[in-house]
Amino acid sequence: MNNEFENSLNNNDLKDENNFLKMKLMLENGAIFGKVENKSIPPEIEHEFLKNIIEFEKQYNEEKTIRVFDKIEKPVNFKPVAEIPDEAIDKAWEELSNYLEGYRINLYVCSPNVSNKELYRFVTEELFEEEMIDMDIPGMMHEFTYDEFHPDWNYENTLAATEECMKYILQKEPMEWTHHFRKNNLQLNQHSSLTEEEFLIIVNMFKLAYDDLVIKELNDLKCIVNPEESWVSGTYSVMAFSGKESCMLSGKWKVVFERNDSFGYWYINNVQVEGINF
Repeated sequence: MNNEFENSLNNNDLKDENNFLKMKLMLENGAIFGKVENKSIPPEIEHEFLKNIIEFEKQYNEEKTIRVFDKIEKPVNFKPVAEIPDEAIDKAWEELSNYLEGYRINLYVCSPNVSNKELYRFVTEELFEEEMIDMDIPGMMHEFTYDEFHPDWNYENTLAATEECMKYILQKEPMEWTHHFRKNNLQLNQHSSLTEEEFLIIVNMFKLAYDDLVIKELNDLKCIVNPEESWVSGTYSVMAFSGKESCMLSGKWKVVFERNDSFGYWYINNVQVEGINF
């Protein structure tokens, strides 16, 4: 039997087993497999992929948990943060981060205001005691996000106010996404008691008056966070084009948030923009 013929038989056997594994996943887990157009996935790669999915489902359904500290085999070489000199903290954090990665654990951080010293403290004093799903799947990483434990609301609200509110309002593209907004009782300049849909209609009607809107500046940012209310303010300038004519729209702006205690999250309820008659 030549090698080419033998490989063909092996591939056919693998394809048959892959089809069986797919059927098993469809019947037991409701999996849906679509067709991959113009691409041929080697059956051995597909086989490993399907086996990993089945193993993931098996381990996930067992609902086994373990402390992070136990998962990484209880290391004793990481000192308390108070015992590490400031000049040595960056190296200590790098060593700890690399150690976690060796056990396929990653810690992410969104806020740029979190120091390596704080990350080291967080891992050794808090994350070590957290429970995690005890799963071992080849290539699978366990991921934690620092900001979910300690949100930086100055950073989060400033980002939401600029990137997902003011830019959406001031750019030419229609405003469609309002993830950070309340659903009802919104205010936009003099318009009050707006629904989410009414807010979008007013903003997009303003955009229709111009052929193009080009944001030049979103500056002088300031964020205040109080227990129940937060606001972000700044200045803006936008070049507005209509036919051959152009003009500069500019002024101050303010985005107000209210805290939802049920979710521990901030939602926009009021947007004020000088220089624009919505």
